[in-house]
Amino acid sequence: MTRSALLVTHTGRRQSTQHARTVARDLLAAGFEVRVIAEEVAEVDLPPEVRTVEGPAAAEGVEIVLAMGGDGTFLRAAELARPVKAPLLGINLGKVGFLAEAEIDHLDQAVKDVVAGAYKVDERLTLDVRAEYGGRVIAESWALNEVSVEKGQRAQMLELLVDVDGRPLARYGCDGVVCATPTGSTAYAFSAGGPVVWPEVEALLLVPISAHALFSKPLVTAPTSTFALTVDPYTSFAVLCCDGRRTWDLPPGAKVTVERGQLPVRLVRLAPRPFTDVLVAKFALPVEGWRGNRR
Repeated sequence: MTRSALLVTHTGRRQSTQHARTVARDLLAAGFEVRVIAEEVAEVDLPPEVRTVEGPAAAEGVEIVLAMGGDGTFLRAAELARPVKAPLLGINLGKVGFLAEAEIDHLDQAVKDVVAGAYKVDERLTLDVRAEYGGRVIAESWALNEVSVEKGQRAQMLELLVDVDGRPLARYGCDGVVCATPTGSTAYAFSAGGPVVWPEVEALLLVPISAHALFSKPLVTAPTSTFALTVDPYTSFAVLCCDGRRTWDLPPGAKVTVERGQLPVRLVRLAPRPFTDVLVAKFALPVEGWRGNRR
């Protein structure tokens, strides 16, 4: 049976396309069928044996999806991998971001581990989102990191009523509200003042953005919770955004419902590190001092 892999690349970076060619050749040499999405073919200049695919079924039947780039490339690859439950390996071309498992410095070993099947797969909680207005659905999507509802006009405050589990929680005059997963706790929710949550924790996060309210603390709820964000009928329009990639305008009176996603994202782990070590490395946290190293 032929093994197959889908390669998703940040084509805007020359370094990325060079490494993509190396990965494609190594996988082909190991007997893999290698796929690449059609819009990337011209930029990456891959070997002729590589199969060009397009559409939402590009990852159908693949053993693994490899995302080569940053968090944006990873999220783009996740849109293809999630519906078909394909494992997803992120290979980071820089030193920032939390979604990638392998760094570019260890690319050769990462490919060897993929070929050998020497990896485990973790499932990450996602969010499903639905927006309604006037009795009809105006948007449906999902997110791995976060769903945000934000003001659509820079000069005007947004008025939002927030319900949790069918009960009203608070009405905020704010710049917006972020609903996040533990995976997304180090992304937008973090910069909005939310807590860092270990990826293995099953929970949902709700983080108000610049709220004019006495009670504006971030909340961590059960994974079974449902959030409802209603745009006040007398406020300005709002913008719904999923993972910073998919956006919709929300008219006054629109209601956004966010809950745990039915499909997780399956992340490949090659040599898993404690999340504490990941935090220290990504944020350059001070663990050494004049008193000596702490271990």
